[in-house]
Amino acid sequence: MSDLFHALDDPTRRLILDALSERDGQTLFEICSTLTMRHGVTSSRQAVSQHLTVLEAAELISTERRGRSKFHYFHPEPIARIAERWPITRRTPS
Repeated sequence: MSDLFHALDDPTRRLILDALSERDGQTLFEICSTLTMRHGVTSSRQAVSQHLTVLEAAELISTERRGRSKFHYFHPEPIARIAERWPITRRTPS
């Protein structure tokens, strides 16, 4: 679970997840374009690729290669596991 928290700790990685949750199956070029156009993030393709590697290691995304293109897909299940670990319950005053 530490990989998951590490992956979510970075604001750029959270923006990448936001972009993939809006439209799944994006290429590196599309993700870079979204980061630049919508959020003003001017990271290099190499930097974004490294962020994607961290997200994949945390099982938050998966990739599929089709021809020369590599598509990225968001998986929210690891985030749901956090909620399962610490469910929201009503607390009674002490």
